[in-house]
Amino acid sequence: MAGAIIENMSTKKLVIVGVTLMLFQAFSFMVGGLIAPSPTAAIHYLATKCVDTVKTHHKGSKWFMPWGPDQCSKIRDFDEAMVKRIEANNIVFAVHIPLPNREMSAWFQFMLVILQFDIAFKIQNQIDDGALVTLDVGLAYRDDTLSEWTEMAHSIEHRKLSCNFTAPKIIENEGRYYDCDLLPFMEVGSVAHKYYLLNIRLPVNERKKVNIGIGEIKDIRLVGIHQNGGFTKVWFAMKTFLTPSVLIIMIWYWRRITQMTRPPVLLEKVIFALGISMTFINIPVEWFSDQTERNRFSVYWKQVGPIVFGSFCLFIFDMCERGVQLKNPFYSIWASDVGTELAMAFIIVAGICACLYFLFLCFMVFQVFRNISGKQSCLPAMTKARRLHYEVNEGHWHWGGYTVQVNSAFFTGIYGMWNLYVFALMFLYAPSHKRYGGEQSSVDQTGNSGEDLQLTTTITHVDGPTEIYKMTGKEAQE
Repeated sequence: MAGAIIENMSTKKLVIVGVTLMLFQAFSFMVGGLIAPSPTAAIHYLATKCVDTVKTHHKGSKWFMPWGPDQCSKIRDFDEAMVKRIEANNIVFAVHIPLPNREMSAWFQFMLVILQFDIAFKIQNQIDDGALVTLDVGLAYRDDTLSEWTEMAHSIEHRKLSCNFTAPKIIENEGRYYDCDLLPFMEVGSVAHKYYLLNIRLPVNERKKVNIGIGEIKDIRLVGIHQNGGFTKVWFAMKTFLTPSVLIIMIWYWRRITQMTRPPVLLEKVIFALGISMTFINIPVEWFSDQTERNRFSVYWKQVGPIVFGSFCLFIFDMCERGVQLKNPFYSIWASDVGTELAMAFIIVAGICACLYFLFLCFMVFQVFRNISGKQSCLPAMTKARRLHYEVNEGHWHWGGYTVQVNSAFFTGIYGMWNLYVFALMFLYAPSHKRYGGEQSSVDQTGNSGEDLQLTTTITHVDGPTEIYKMTGKEAQE
C-alpha cells in the first residue's frame, strides 16, 4: 500500500476530480441564484383602530377583526374618537396576518414582527426622555375563515421609545411626525397555522403613569418578516440530497481505514469526525419536527438532555471522591482499579455529551447567522428613516431575462462548499489500496515483521521495490 489516494493519483485524475468539484460548486450557487427565491420576505401592515364597546362585550367576542364579515367597529383617527367620546382604553389596534385573500404556510419557518409608531408632535403632548410604552398584546390563530379564534399568547409588554424631532419644536410644526426607531415586537419560531390575529391595546393610567408622556400616537405599523416557502423547499431539497451523499462517502472512508493492518492515525480520525459533524448538520430534521409548542420545556429535551446527563455524570464522579473525603481525607477514587475505571467512564460520558452539545451549538449558530442575514436584507421597501435600523440590500441582480437572487445563491453556495470540502477530504485522504509490482510476493517470501512492512508505505516508484526494501528483505532472510 502507498499512502493516501491523493498521493497515488495521476495529474490527469486530480484535474478531473478538481473540475468535477468545481462544477458541483457552481451548481450549488446556481440553485440558489436561479431556482430559489429570495430567502425572506417583508409584508407591511397598518393596524386598524377598533372600538371595544360594552355592546361588543355582551356579544362575547374577545378578538377584534380588522376586516371580513365579523369586522369590528372602526374609527379613522383619534379625533373621531374624541368627538364620539371614546376613551383610549377602549381602542384596540387590530392586525390580521397575512393580508386578505392570502394565508400563511408552515414552509415559512418563522415569523418576525417589527413595530413602528407614527407619533405626531404636539406642543402640549411631547415625548418625554426615556418614555416607556406599555402594550397589552394578544395573539390568536385559526386554520380556516369560519372557526373561532384560539388564543396563542397574551402579555403585557414594555418598549422604550427612541424618537427624534429634527424640526424646531414650535407650534407651526405641530402635526409633523417624529423619527422613531423600529422596535422588536414578536417572533414565532414556526408558522403552524394559516391565519394570525394581533390585538394591541395602549392602556392609560394617569395615577400609575402608564403610557403618559409618549406623545400623540396616530398609527401603529407592523412589518412581518418570514422565510419564503420556495427557498425553504430548495434548502430542504439540498439537505435531503447531501445527507446520504456525505453519509455514503463517510462509510466508504471508514471501511478503507478498517481494512488497514494498522490502527487509524490521528489525521484519519479527525477527518472521520469532520464527516460525522457534517452529516449531523445535513440531516433534514425539519421534515420530522414540529415546533408548534415551543413554550413547553419538554420540547427542548434534545438540547438540554446531553448537558443534564453530562452534568449528572460529573456530579456522581465528584461525589464519589469528595463525598467520601469529608469523612476520610486520605481516600482517593484513583487508588483502586475499579474506582479508576468508574471515574474514567463518568468523565468519558460527560465528554461525549459536551461534544454533542458543541455540535448542536455550531448548528444553531449557523442557523442564527442565516436568519439574521436574511432579515437584514428583506426590508427594501422601507422609507429612509426606517432603514436606519437595518442594512438594506435588494439581494438580486438582473441579467438579461434572468433574475439572480444573490442572497439565496450565497446561502446555497456556501452550504454546498462545506459539503464538497468534507467530501473531498474523505475521498482524497482515504487510504490507498494500490499495490506495486513485487511488493506482495516479497512480503510473503520474507515474512517481514510489522516494522519492515511500515517501510513499504514510502514506496513512490512503480518499477519495483527500492534498495531499502531489498536490504531489509535480505537481512530477514539471513
